Amino acid sequence: MADTTHHRADTARTTIHAGGEWLHAASGATREIVDPADALPFAVVAEGDEKDADLAVDAARRAFDEGAWPRTPVAERAALLRRVADLLVRDRDELGLLESRDAGKTVEEGRVDVDCVADAFRYFADLVAAEAPGRVVDAGSPDIHSVVVHEPVGVCAMITPWNYPLLQASWKIAPALAAGNTFVIKPSEITPLTTVALVELLVEAGLPPGVANIVTGPGHTVGARLAEHPGVDLVSFTGGLASGVKVAQAAAVTVKKVALELGGKNPNVVFADACATDEGFDTAVDQALNAAFIHSGQVCSAGARLIVEESLRERFVEELARRARKIRLGRGTEDGVECGPLVSEQQRAKVEAYVDSALREGAVLRCGGRRPEPSPQRPESGYFYEPTVLDGCHREMRVVREEVFGPVLTVETFRTEDEAVALANDTEYGLAGAVWTADAGRARRVAGRLRHGTVWINDFHPYLPQAEWGGFGRSGTGRELGPAGLAEYRETKHVYQNLAPRPVRWFAG
Repeated sequence: MADTTHHRADTARTTIHAGGEWLHAASGATREIVDPADALPFAVVAEGDEKDADLAVDAARRAFDEGAWPRTPVAERAALLRRVADLLVRDRDELGLLESRDAGKTVEEGRVDVDCVADAFRYFADLVAAEAPGRVVDAGSPDIHSVVVHEPVGVCAMITPWNYPLLQASWKIAPALAAGNTFVIKPSEITPLTTVALVELLVEAGLPPGVANIVTGPGHTVGARLAEHPGVDLVSFTGGLASGVKVAQAAAVTVKKVALELGGKNPNVVFADACATDEGFDTAVDQALNAAFIHSGQVCSAGARLIVEESLRERFVEELARRARKIRLGRGTEDGVECGPLVSEQQRAKVEAYVDSALREGAVLRCGGRRPEPSPQRPESGYFYEPTVLDGCHREMRVVREEVFGPVLTVETFRTEDEAVALANDTEYGLAGAVWTADAGRARRVAGRLRHGTVWINDFHPYLPQAEWGGFGRSGTGRELGPAGLAEYRETKHVYQNLAPRPVRWFAG
């Protein structure tokens, strides 16, 4: 893998890849990439714009219309995806470190992400390799051969977020390539480095020129152009609700296929019977911390809303806050650090504004709510914020309704099962949620009633490559992972062959 963090000055800016070539931005513009742990720049990338997006789309268009990849046998496409997975394993440590410096997460989190990315490439390789060539439709006549087949969509535009740069890129790239598409990907302008590295690995694995293209640059120029570009057949976007709406509006002009994976405001419902034993209590508290504070809460599926049975509330929240105070904040590359910084000063200011508004609206601060004291592992210039627990919250508060995307956990209470379900579903989003209970019947009932794309029972955050990932409501319209993730990057064609054609004679003449 190329050492993206230490390129020479003349090559650090060639992070645009189009038609098999690494390029500078057409304008010559560059952007410094900042380590959020100390706010110091550590890499330079090309700052592309609409011209660069056009160049990349044109390359992807030629590769799809004239190149061999869409017609490459499935077994060969699957073999390439497996080679990419092997290269990811080879470069696991370097990629994990790069993801840590780029996005602020711990190195161990970054390495786990790499493992998940390799799993995704292997899964989609196995999925397409095992598929039947088409579904035969009985036409009721031996003279008719009728089959439904799946074909690649064409040129796919992919716009990915800053919180899981490598993982989110893989969830789009792996199924798109498995299906035979070409693509242009635009990573977040503040965390682009591991996506650049992934494209390097695709090239190393032998992907033909023009199939994989990347443009580093901002959303309002590159992303907007990709969404509206007439040469793009599908746009897949993961990010915030407001930006997702703009992508859908731009894509509608040319009636593109659109896959949107947007935000979440995810409930973690804890019934008292889940904590009837010491082990059950300890597990539920530990998982509530994991749900809310992993990657400093910068997770679309974060369990940011704790909805706990009223009889359990005081004991549960007291222990939760006690443990949250002990979370070790610091630079993600340091040993022993459990939680890194927020991704930017702008994101930290947003989190601070939400906490301030919650306190004005009557929330009770149980822990956190401020920037931590500096330390050798935690430079004062870094974008750190303490894990924060806000008790006494209710649905009228902005911090409960809106996606904070930071280390902030709100606490609501319920008395009955119906009330718990009503609170959990009282959100514009519907991405993920969890229910904790020792009653198997209740677990199934509540899970069945929750209007969320993923529901965990007595767990939080695991995902399976073979299971679809998507949401209800304003959490989006797309599906990633699993067979549905592959289907997003395909068109369906019905091929009807008459083996004994004869005149119809509907009309005189």
